[in-house]
Amino acid sequence: MPEDATRRTYLASERTQLAWWRTGLAAMAVALAVGRVVPALDDTAVDWPYRLLGVAFALYGIVLIWYGSLRATAVGRAVSEGEFAFPSATISAALGVAGALLGVATAIVVAI
Repeated sequence: MPEDATRRTYLASERTQLAWWRTGLAAMAVALAVGRVVPALDDTAVDWPYRLLGVAFALYGIVLIWYGSLRATAVGRAVSEGEFAFPSATISAALGVAGALLGVATAIVVAI
């Protein structure tokens, strides 16, 4: 008799949601490091670019946590209905581009 994979699917979805949250919290940790810690280490540096970058990382982290929760809800609903919840291509692309831009901006601020 084939095993029902619904429970495993719910648990996998939960692990995925937690991964989104961990990534969001990591982005917020980077926000604190870039926005507060790094400027405090160098008194001669202009701190507004670091603060701006820190705010951007914090917002990125918030969006990651929000989207991870949104996906978990959609996947849970879809699994209960025997369906599949496709991720938003627009949001996925926007998060990828935003992450890349944050990386480039961090490299520029650190290099200057």
